[in-house]
Amino acid sequence: MNAADSARRAAQLYYLQDETMDSIASTLRVSRSTVSRLLKQARKTGLVRITVADDAATGKHTADNLTRRFGVRAHVVEVRDNAPDHQRLDQVARVAARLLTSWVEPGTTVGIAWGTTVSAIAAHLTPVPTTGVTIVQLNGSVHTRPSGVLYAQELLSAIASAFDADIAYFPTPAIFDYADTKEAMWRESAVRHLLQLRARADFAVFGVGATQGTLASEVYRAGYLRATDARELGRQRVVGDVCTVFLRQDGSYEDIEINTRASGPTPRELARIPRRMCVVVGEHKVPALVGALSAGVVTDLVIDARTAAALLGMEAKSGSR
Repeated sequence: MNAADSARRAAQLYYLQDETMDSIASTLRVSRSTVSRLLKQARKTGLVRITVADDAATGKHTADNLTRRFGVRAHVVEVRDNAPDHQRLDQVARVAARLLTSWVEPGTTVGIAWGTTVSAIAAHLTPVPTTGVTIVQLNGSVHTRPSGVLYAQELLSAIASAFDADIAYFPTPAIFDYADTKEAMWRESAVRHLLQLRARADFAVFGVGATQGTLASEVYRAGYLRATDARELGRQRVVGDVCTVFLRQDGSYEDIEINTRASGPTPRELARIPRRMCVVVGEHKVPALVGALSAGVVTDLVIDARTAAALLGMEAKSGSR
């Protein structure tokens, strides 16, 4: 284990698992002074950032409510009430980036779904080179406009650079024109290898796509959908997407025709990945988030306080009917 990995392991044991310095020294087979030095290195390099929450009690209460209601590990970020959406996203992305950095260990595979939210997370990752890490693209990005591929490539490259990781790109259309074309490509050995790697991911990181709002999903605003597709999604009562797989608010998705042409993992496939971090900012995304939670694709939810309140408020209203 190199110095960076040792610092990461010491920080995880000390800050996340409440181990004593003596216990960590025994686990790592080093002296107590070495543990102290490793923890100092972790703070100096940005692996560990210590902050004081303005309203920690309120955030914890909200997080506890989300955990009880939805069975997820909730991380609620307090942001000032009048902050615009882009500032809310920036602050939530900082927290998500710290969580991701703390989870990634040597030899892990991280599945990344490209999008506005994950791009914000990538911008806040502190470089912590880690051995044997692979970043795998969860959903295709090929589009009639070349910007789609470049967007996904730049995003995965930024995340991979933070961990000195290998990258497994998924060079398929985000949404196929024809279901049988997708089925044929899924039979190709190179694509099967990528699908197997995607299925073996230890973590998945994604947002939820919303059909409207100032932070609307890249899928909707960048022209990935045909006009006929958009009309059909409206008719099917679709509220958003996860990894370019479209959902209703009750979490159903299997009978939505466009999903037979979608490149991303279905909610059933996504749910097989052990840890799945969903990052959400904006009240307009709450219906899509409810769909993702109903589909069981989230284990860890990183969310700002205002959006969390809107989520709990919507659930309270639906429960009282």
